[in-house]
Amino acid sequence: MGKKYSVVVADDQYVSRSFFEIQVQMSRGYELAASLASAEQALAFCMAQPVDLVIMDVMMKAGLDGLTCAKAIHRNNPGVKIILTTSTAEAQWIDEAREAGIESFWFKEYSDVPLTQVMDRTMAGERVFPDSPPNPDFGDAMKADLSERELDVLRWLTRNLTNEEIAERLHLSPHTVKRHIENLLLKTGYRNRIDLAVNAKAMGVVVHEDDRTENRPSKGGDRT
Repeated sequence: MGKKYSVVVADDQYVSRSFFEIQVQMSRGYELAASLASAEQALAFCMAQPVDLVIMDVMMKAGLDGLTCAKAIHRNNPGVKIILTTSTAEAQWIDEAREAGIESFWFKEYSDVPLTQVMDRTMAGERVFPDSPPNPDFGDAMKADLSERELDVLRWLTRNLTNEEIAERLHLSPHTVKRHIENLLLKTGYRNRIDLAVNAKAMGVVVHEDDRTENRPSKGGDRT
């Protein structure tokens, strides 16, 4: 067998990180170079060591998020291929990853394609993205039953904002925001806006951008 691809996995969740480790170690043609608990560690490792593939979660509890670090890795090491992953159903990151030139995107909980297959296709030069966004149950509805504007309102609702604050950020009237929330309650069957927000966040139906990037340093940029 020829040279094996050197792989870095980065995930702050031990169970997910262990799963990635096993997938790499059991796959022919790959070797685990590092298993790391933060995206920033992956960025630093790629700056210091030769790496062929990075498998990295988008959401991190501390430090920079995976998508931000993936962009930095591409800027500094364009030869490194990256598979971004997430356990949420947030689909907005797919377009951002595509635009950034990230090779592949894999939903842990919702993909029908095995990770090892994504690895092989990615290293073969293919960009592997889901054919459609995840469509999980959300109360009495499914995510696809909600309009894009309702999802926008729901993202801000998970940040515990008032109707007036949401209206200001989405350039809508408070009345329009109230109507969207009423429609969300009608579709999902949840009792009130708090139930909507709590369940949307707990289930990962949507993730607001601030929740992804809130650990980003306020000074010093992206540490690239």
